[in-house]
This record gives sequence, C-alpha cells and structure tokens, in this order.
Amino acid sequence: MIKFITPREAAHLVADHATVAMSGHAGFGTADAILQALQQQYALTGKPAQLTLVKVAGAGDGGRRGGDRLAAPGCIRTLITSHVGLEPKLAEAIRAERCLAYMIPAGTIFRLYQACARGENGFLTEVGLGTTADPRYEGSCGNARTRKEGKPLVSVETVQGKEYLYYRTFPIQVGIIRGSIADETGNISLEHEDMIGEQLQIAMAVKQSGGIVLVQVADLVRRGKLDPRQVTIPRHLVDYVTVVRQRDVWTEIVPDPDGGRPHEPLTVRKICARRAALELQPQELVNLGIGMPESIGSVLAEEGMESRIISASDSGVIGGVQLTGPEMGSALYPEAMIPMADMLSLCNGGGLDVCALGLAETDYLGNVNVSRFNGCVVGPGGFIDLTRKAKKIIFLGTFTAVGLQAHCERGTLCITQEGRYHKFKKQVEEITFSGVAAKQRGQKVLFVTERAVFTLTPAGWLLTEVAPGVDIRRHIIPFMDFSPRVAAHVKTMDARIFGETKMGLR
Repeated sequence: MIKFITPREAAHLVADHATVAMSGHAGFGTADAILQALQQQYALTGKPAQLTLVKVAGAGDGGRRGGDRLAAPGCIRTLITSHVGLEPKLAEAIRAERCLAYMIPAGTIFRLYQACARGENGFLTEVGLGTTADPRYEGSCGNARTRKEGKPLVSVETVQGKEYLYYRTFPIQVGIIRGSIADETGNISLEHEDMIGEQLQIAMAVKQSGGIVLVQVADLVRRGKLDPRQVTIPRHLVDYVTVVRQRDVWTEIVPDPDGGRPHEPLTVRKICARRAALELQPQELVNLGIGMPESIGSVLAEEGMESRIISASDSGVIGGVQLTGPEMGSALYPEAMIPMADMLSLCNGGGLDVCALGLAETDYLGNVNVSRFNGCVVGPGGFIDLTRKAKKIIFLGTFTAVGLQAHCERGTLCITQEGRYHKFKKQVEEITFSGVAAKQRGQKVLFVTERAVFTLTPAGWLLTEVAPGVDIRRHIIPFMDFSPRVAAHVKTMDARIFGETKMGLR
C-alpha cells in the first residue's frame, strides 16, 4: 500500500551503499526536496554513505540544487551519468577523484533502465563505438581512479562479424523521481512537467530490482480525479509519495502566435548561425544544440522563417523557443512533447535530418570533443546519440577562442585580435564525435566558423568557403595544427551573412 511521508522520512529509507537512480534534466524533473533531506541527513549523521548514483543528465541549477546536494565527500562512491555541466560540485568530485565516475551517452542510460526493467543481464548497442564510450578509448571512465579501481561497465562484442558495445545491467535499490500530481492511491501524473523524462523507466527498473520508488509531487487529489490518460506512473510502481506544494516550472507552456526570440546584434555568433541557417531545408527535423547553435533559431525568427524547420530538443520538446542554463531542454511555447526516451531512440535510429552543435575542438580526423577539457570532465550528454545517424551534422563555432575580436565593416569580416586558443588540433583530448565513423556512415559533416566553412570528405578536411576580407594564408592556415585540403575553387561566403539588414531567406 502507498504511504505518504515527509522528505525527511524518505531520506531515512536510503541505506548505505545503495544504488540510487534519480530523475532530472537541468532544472526540471528533480525531486529536490528529497535530495535536500538526504543532504541534511548526511551532514548530521554521515548517512547514507558510499552510494552509487545513476542519472541520465545534469540535474541542477549550477551549484545548489539537484545532484550537487549529494556531492559531499563520502556520500557518493560511484557516479553514472551522461553530464555534470550544471553540477559543479559533482564535477569537482570527479576531478579530485573523490568518486568513481562513468560518463556514458544519455540514450544508453535509458537503455540500461529498460534492460533492467525487462530483467535482462545486459544489452548490445552500436551507439558510442569509436568514441569516449568505447572501452578501447576511455570506456566512459571519468577519471584515473575509475580506470584503476572501477569495474568496466562496457565491453566490445562481435556478433555475426559486427562490433557492438555490450553494457551489463545492475540492480537499483532506490528510485527518487519527481511528478506533478498524485492521487490518494499513488497514481502519478506528469502533466505540469516541462518535459517527459526518465521517471517511468526508473520506476520500472527499480521495481524489477525489488527496490523502492520514492516520488515527490506538488499536488494531491482524490482517487478518480486524475485523467487516466495523464497517469504516467501507475500506483503499482510507487511505494512512497511526499507532497511538497511548490513547483519548479520556470517556463509557461502557452501558445505564442507572435514568436518570442529577440533579434541578435551582428556578431561572430550571428555570422556562424546565419551561415548554418542556409543549410536548412523546409520542414526538416532539426536539433539545435546549446550555445551558438541556439542562435540559428533567432536568425530564422528574424527572417520570418521560424516555421521553416521543425526544431527538436533531445529532451523530447518540439518547437518553441529553446531555453538554456538551468532551463536547458525546455522551451517557451513548444508545439509538442514526446518522452525523452523516445526522442533519443528516434535520434539513434536516424530520424534527425540535421543536427547543429557547438564546436569546442576538433582534429585532423574530424573528431570533435565537447566532453573533457584539461582533464576536467563534463560528459557527452546526448551529443553521441544526436550525431550518430543524423543525415547532416553542422558544427559551428568561432575559428579561435579566448580573446578573439572581429566585426563586420562594409560587408567584409575584419579580425582585429586573434583568439589565443586553437580549436583545430592534431588530436582532441577526448572523442565525443568520431569523424572516422561519420565518414564510414556517409554522413554529411560541415564545420562552420565566422571566417571559413569546411566539409569532412572521405579524403579528409576540405576548405570550401571563406569570408569576404579573409586571406587563407594569413587568417586560416596559421591557426590550424594540421593542413586541410583547399578546394580548387574556394567560394566566398554569402555576402548577406555579413550585412546589418535581414538576409531575405526564402
């Protein structure tokens, strides 16, 4: 029978050495009152200690809430996640080797939950071959301590002459998830959540493991008051419910007939976004990654062409104005929402037409790293899932970083100060995207910067376009740690990209 308890009582149910799965994506879907109670209990008693924490994504607000509540030394022994970008305390725990850490693709964690729910010992996947997830590289190990002390989560197996990654499942004793509304029998609705996360998958995996499911909700209603079509987690998958009458809904999900994106000034960010926008065809399903790719949406809105594409986040939110930071994965005025697990399955299956992602660093093979810098791990998040089978991949970013100063003058690009950091390296620190695998799959891969456009061909890098005012020998080659091939007829980037007025996209 379902029991209604306080967050403090919920915290007492988590034992030392338990494997705990928690829901949450950025600032949403996290049972933060229960996590706060765990944080307070650990500070007072040192319990629960030596936990294994499993979570799909970075869940927090940049330093206070979410997964960072469990970052005190000794609380977590092992962390299994895809990302800690919004959890600086967990990121520091990994860097300082206070815990073991496995940074595996977001979609793979969903697969782990699903395989566990089916009672399977493991599963095969092609996702992650040739990247940091591959045991022939890092095997998703987030630090040296994990490589030394940790048990491998993944191995390479060959079936009928084809390679796969094989992940072993493990029992999960506790699930800590967030819902919107519970009825008095324990049925859980997610109707006020800004995305449909991993709550159901966690509950099913935990119950199959013989564990307990703790759910935090904002409202309680009488039996029969919930529309059964709105019940995501039925009561037989729930053990304990805690009602905390507050919500983390920071965005308003309402139709917006007038759009809502502000116009951006003409900066290198907008230049890259404009050039990338020229690659998009009507009604393509497009993922716009965080950072510079978000400006593609602003460019389309400025041109009155926002409906030209169908934008999709890896969280399952489709359409609208995608948000960032703690609101990452959500959107203002979305058109639709599908479960995150389904969206990542769609991406892994090749359902994305275009994936536009940020360019942190790349190398002579076309590999891209966005998951580890100077030994500090962030994790791949959904990057590996998104790029695996997208028909076209656009990486966009400034050509150099840290100190770059450039502006447009009379339709030409003027570089007044070069960035100190070179992004085009001989070898990336970690492979989040495999250029070799992309070429084998026949994917179209473009690298768009404010001064040049490159294509990744079967023969390697090819410089195809330069900005007006840019000299290849002066502004491009000296700032690359490898030599690209140069097209026989290098084009000049569209002059409209560098003008103050609208481009006139049609």
